[in-house]
Amino acid sequence: MTIVRQPTRAGVRDAAAKIAAIVPPSPLLTASIRGVTVAFKAESLQPVGAFKLRGAWHRLSALDEQGRQRGVVAFSSGNHAQGIAWAARRLGIPAVIVMPSDAPKVKRDGTLALGAEVVSYDRRTENREKIAAHLAHSRGATLVPSFDDPWVIEGQGSAAIEAAQQMSSLGLDQPTRIVVPCGGGGLAAGCALALPDAEVTIVEPEGWDDMCRSLEAGWIEPVRDDAPETACDALMTPRVSQLTFDVLSNRGVTGIAVSEAEIRIAQRWAADHLRLVVEPGGAVGLAAILSGKIALQPGMLVILSGGNVDPDAYARVLADRESENSTQNADAAGELS
Repeated sequence: MTIVRQPTRAGVRDAAAKIAAIVPPSPLLTASIRGVTVAFKAESLQPVGAFKLRGAWHRLSALDEQGRQRGVVAFSSGNHAQGIAWAARRLGIPAVIVMPSDAPKVKRDGTLALGAEVVSYDRRTENREKIAAHLAHSRGATLVPSFDDPWVIEGQGSAAIEAAQQMSSLGLDQPTRIVVPCGGGGLAAGCALALPDAEVTIVEPEGWDDMCRSLEAGWIEPVRDDAPETACDALMTPRVSQLTFDVLSNRGVTGIAVSEAEIRIAQRWAADHLRLVVEPGGAVGLAAILSGKIALQPGMLVILSGGNVDPDAYARVLADRESENSTQNADAAGELS
């Protein structure tokens, strides 16, 4: 897409003010892990079950009246879809969402329930960007990518602004390190802009760690053709954008990859210790902490980005406790503060 402007910290602050006017802050929970207090931003408790309404609202509310009448087109496996549908419904904007045919039923049903039109595609054989661009062109609508958009990035960064204010009100250290799930990098880029004094670490599922590899290489590396299956449907972005890569690269952001087993352990830990339902993609940051791949430190902020999980799949995760006695999980046991 053509980048009309760059996302800015001022834009993140503007987005935070706009979002504070329409939804209450998502909860900030704390837990002690190996003696260190860690703050968890529960974006899984947003009205659409994920942080995505932030970027959606900031982007759609910036459209002029003509743009609103023509509608919007987005592509998403479900969380951005629901964010766009939620914002579009509140603003009276027609919305079309291009979703993979294997998207979780709970996300597809949620998108349809919010009044959006859904167009399906095969994520392994078809290109969602091309499908969405064709639909937007044919309808005269505005294309709203899930991360490759300055307004979307700024909107997502409002989560970090909000979290910093909540940590201050609780008497905690200001964020020194933010651990963020990463698909296309919109949330991570927004957080990096929002809190420039904090270190940012992105976390991706193994085999889908293209942003991590891109940051290490210094140029964009797409997901490999033989990428493994992952439960993290929200993080299955085949290629990150230049826009998000540049923000993260310029900030010296680093990345970590976690395994499917580590993600399941994190989901169970969130249920046991935070009383939260967290989807696989939303739990990767917690997985990196519990596995010891990211060292604990005061001022640690972990974004739990979503909770839209298929009930049957989630039940299987909770029932599978064979790894609960592993050393890493025992070391990670903490109690809610």
